[in-house]
Amino acid sequence: MPSSATLRQQIETAFQHRYPSALTPSPKTIRDVFPTGIDRIDELLNGGIPVGAITELTGPASSGRTSIALSALAQRTHEGSVCAWIDARDSLDPESAASTGVALNHLLWVRCNERAKPDRSQPNGTRIAQSWTRLDQALRATDLLLQSGGFSAIVLDLADEAIEHGRRIPLATWFRYRQAADRTRCSLVVLGKAPYAQSSAAVVVECSPAAVNSVYGTVIGDFCYRVQRKRERFSPITSIDRKPPTSTWTAQTAWEAEKRA
Repeated sequence: MPSSATLRQQIETAFQHRYPSALTPSPKTIRDVFPTGIDRIDELLNGGIPVGAITELTGPASSGRTSIALSALAQRTHEGSVCAWIDARDSLDPESAASTGVALNHLLWVRCNERAKPDRSQPNGTRIAQSWTRLDQALRATDLLLQSGGFSAIVLDLADEAIEHGRRIPLATWFRYRQAADRTRCSLVVLGKAPYAQSSAAVVVECSPAAVNSVYGTVIGDFCYRVQRKRERFSPITSIDRKPPTSTWTAQTAWEAEKRA
């Protein structure tokens, strides 16, 4: 009776043209990354946000997820790269983005709103209003921009969407996003209250508020956040972490930054 090693060699030889190394797990690969501009976050993510992959920043409101995304876009737009922010709930504050360092002339802002689309396929020109939800618009816009290419980074802001709505997004949609991001070398950053992309996400980061520091007891000086890397599909081979690494970082308020400048 042939040994297991012999059987394995025979199977891989038979399927080598269709499934190379069918029984051998593919080794971890090191992906290109770009820095977020926050040293603690870059250290946590082994250099920054992966290029050509999906990164999820999750957590409740005021957990620092939007600040990380804006800081990352500031790095990309400062280099002259074109980025996009797909705003499912029309909640982005352009002034806050500009104060973070985002070059607004290199940022496409897609604002989703509730509207009705007339159905012209009906006989006699009858129009039937079909409701397009904000979430549906955001997903369609993300698909269009990813497939078209030309964007260095795209932020899909689902931070204000209910968790049950985000979890209804089909897995096929996330897989299509993953394939398009890899092909166009675009970094897709998804903001949400919980992770939605599942196995299609290369990195999942969980954010949470830690503390608020005030000046003279009345004016807020800065915010402290806690960040934990929940999973990372692509990591350096030298990484042997057994527990998800955790870090903290502090963000100054706009008025404190202006005062110190």
